[in-house]
Amino acid sequence: MKPIPTRQLIRLGLIGSIALILFVLEALVPRVLPWMKLGLGNLAILLALLLYGFTAALGVSIVKLLVGGLISGSLGGPAFIVGGGAGIASLVFMTGVRGIMPGIFSPVGLSILGALIHQLTQLVLASYLYIGQGGLFSFLHLFLIWGLISGAVIGLLAYWTLEKVRVHGWLAVPQ
Repeated sequence: MKPIPTRQLIRLGLIGSIALILFVLEALVPRVLPWMKLGLGNLAILLALLLYGFTAALGVSIVKLLVGGLISGSLGGPAFIVGGGAGIASLVFMTGVRGIMPGIFSPVGLSILGALIHQLTQLVLASYLYIGQGGLFSFLHLFLIWGLISGAVIGLLAYWTLEKVRVHGWLAVPQ
């Protein structure tokens, strides 16, 4: 296994910190429905995936899940299990899409795909792990609409961030 260069490790630490800050700030905003949040912390995970690949993004995701769960008091609870499982499924799916069809999806397209998988996985996990039946699927249309909206917003923020990084030369960003 190849060691991670110090600069990359520092940058990943900063990206992980950004994920936590965004997660905590978003937790302060009231929601109409429990699952209806933008997932601002996922912006940092998407950036880690696009800049450094799956392993780095998984590390950022795990830090966000564990430390965010400790901070919010949800560590090990139903929201932690459902949200964490959906986040990991989304990351695996986005990585698979990038591997099978490299260069096909922009950060916006990839984010929308990830958000839709996240929403579907949340429905499946909540329905069958906690409720014991598929009644929540009557809300499928709301979940998918919210996935499109949140995925587009996070994807646009990722695209904008990557452009700023390239313009200012802050990182060696792949084209």
